[in-house]
Amino acid sequence: VQLQASGGGLVQAGGSLTLSCAVSRRTSTYAVGWFRQAPGKNREFLARIPWSTGYSYYADSVKGRFTISRDNAKNTVDLQMNSLKPEDTAVYYCAATTSSRNEISAYDYWGQGTLVTVSS
Repeated sequence: VQLQASGGGLVQAGGSLTLSCAVSRRTSTYAVGWFRQAPGKNREFLARIPWSTGYSYYADSVKGRFTISRDNAKNTVDLQMNSLKPEDTAVYYCAATTSSRNEISAYDYWGQGTLVTVSS
């Protein structure tokens, strides 16, 4: 499975941005997750969505502000980010897993990151 993240950029605080993850192939056994890594910090889990159920799961830090969704026709998984804050500045990654766990180590396939910068 190959993944490619896109959509990053510069946005003002309070603004919105949508990231997209293109997945080379879609199977019911996979889930796709979004992560981010801010400068000097560990990579952090944000959200995940299985292809089979579409049932999304979020980290508490982004619940209510971020929305993950999938487009079966396009084989993409989007992350809609609202009410962005300067502390959301990070490199954002998408990844795929066959596991039900959310830990970074559970994800086998990673896309390249896309940089999101939120200005104050």
